[in-house]
Amino acid sequence: MFLFNLRRRQQISWLTIGVSLSLLLGVWGCMGLIDVATDQTLVIAADAPSAVSLKFVPFGTATFTEPVKIASAGDNRLFIVEQPGRIYVLQADGTKIATPFLNIANRVSTGSEQGLLGMVFEPNDPKTFYINYTDTRGDTVISRYKVSSGNNNVADPASEQIILNVDQPYANHNAGDLAFGPDGHLYIPLGDGGSADDPENRAQDLNVLLGKILRIHVTGVTTYTIPADNPFVNDNNPATRAEIWALGLRNPWRFSFDRLTHDIWIGDVGQGAREEIDFQPANSHGGENYGWDCFEGKVNHTQRSPKCTTNAADYVSPVFDYTHSDGIAVTGGYMYRGARYPNLVGHYIFADYGTGNFWLTTSNNLGGWTTTKYARQNGWPNNPSSFGEDLSSGIIYKIEDTSLVNTTPTATATATITGTVTVTSTATLVPTIPPTIPPFTPRAWINMPLIQKK
Repeated sequence: MFLFNLRRRQQISWLTIGVSLSLLLGVWGCMGLIDVATDQTLVIAADAPSAVSLKFVPFGTATFTEPVKIASAGDNRLFIVEQPGRIYVLQADGTKIATPFLNIANRVSTGSEQGLLGMVFEPNDPKTFYINYTDTRGDTVISRYKVSSGNNNVADPASEQIILNVDQPYANHNAGDLAFGPDGHLYIPLGDGGSADDPENRAQDLNVLLGKILRIHVTGVTTYTIPADNPFVNDNNPATRAEIWALGLRNPWRFSFDRLTHDIWIGDVGQGAREEIDFQPANSHGGENYGWDCFEGKVNHTQRSPKCTTNAADYVSPVFDYTHSDGIAVTGGYMYRGARYPNLVGHYIFADYGTGNFWLTTSNNLGGWTTTKYARQNGWPNNPSSFGEDLSSGIIYKIEDTSLVNTTPTATATATITGTVTVTSTATLVPTIPPTIPPFTPRAWINMPLIQKK
């Protein structure tokens, strides 16, 4: 199940996805595909079997203020993270519990792209969860919290244990996601620190944590330890930060694991030209360099930084990138692994915050990927800012494949992530409609440097 979140206050709705183009034909009549190997646009018939249509249906009446993340504790509740510093419980019937699960608004900075940005529960302990927020100084904080002993719908506000602090030199590009991998380690994507053009070349600098994906071990320890198999543990440079798992990211706005294969998918927000989806196979040992700011998407900028090499083989090209004619800020999503909609299985769904366009990416069975674009239409929600998984606003939307539904209740998929995780048979998404001037965009100030905070 997916959840999809658009920002600001809005009631709950469902999103239905079918395998016909019935809703899109009135606009296009055919579907455009991007050949990611050549960047050429290919035209296929509108009735291609992989085509999917979108339909949005209201669900419930609960409203949220600037929701940016949806988490699950493994049951039928959803935990909706609001950027100003609150988390609410959304029950299975679509009603919101009025008392916040957690309220740290007094600890959170909310300027630019700051705020409470991420949440994840420990895979084997629904009483323990982690959050990612910017504190009152604007710096990133990763904290551990406990659920109250007498009430599963309220966290213990005094239980905070700070795991990691990361200095943020500017107010934007904070990323904010968190995810546990199948290895039981916590993965933390971080933006490059902000401003434009990564002015201090942090994303390519192994001596700093910014512009990276971190991989640390947090269960059973007070703060964290560094896994011995992290790629830069033994690089013989004492200044290298061994927490680093991958590098070369600008603002990885939403990151996820494929529950079946354990591959990693990253939506990395671009600057003035390209938005990209990055991919790391499950058999990776880490160390991938996704290019920023030597590359923006597939566009070569290696001449502009002394930390760039001119060897393209040193960088991992995105699975897919698109120009700003299709959008301005990618929102990374999830690979669908449910059982109810067979035609959606193996499709990674993502969107663009600025245009409301959606894409589905799937293997072409030739070692590459095929990506299908679904342009936003009248009646579709605006400004998709986050996806969630395994959850039954902002608004919440349910993704369904209306052409072929498996009604057998036992047809569920499972995957092990330090324990067994049951992937539910439906998919949902969550949105909210932003105000005229959005309080948040993953890609702000693209052409103008910000004043350093300190």
